[in-house]
Amino acid sequence: MFANRKIGNICYYVSNIDRTERFYRDVLGLDVQRMQDDGEGETGDWLIASTAGGIDLIFFEMESRPGNSPIIVFELPDGGIEDVVQALAEKGTTIVTLVSHAPGGWSAEFADADGHVISVYQSEDVPRTAS
Repeated sequence: MFANRKIGNICYYVSNIDRTERFYRDVLGLDVQRMQDDGEGETGDWLIASTAGGIDLIFFEMESRPGNSPIIVFELPDGGIEDVVQALAEKGTTIVTLVSHAPGGWSAEFADADGHVISVYQSEDVPRTAS
């Protein structure tokens, strides 16, 4: 199911978004962009830092504790997030977060066999279910 999916992002929960921005921009030299909450979610400002490998690092300010961050995010460029989550559930996978609004699209989280959270994301420009 995920063999042909690209990892698009790695999400981090951080305790201070300003401190994180300074570190990744000024210390590591990454191109960090501050994004504004679109008003539909409760994320507040968030950061995106692009890497040479094409995987974006995304930072949200929220409780940061060992074990809840980072989260690997698989892209679903063709949509169908609802179908993917249903197929995972049918295989006995623990669904942590049902499909919900995320910046610019939709996401859902599930747990692997050890309880590590993995996420799927799709743009709002593609259908949530297969045609």
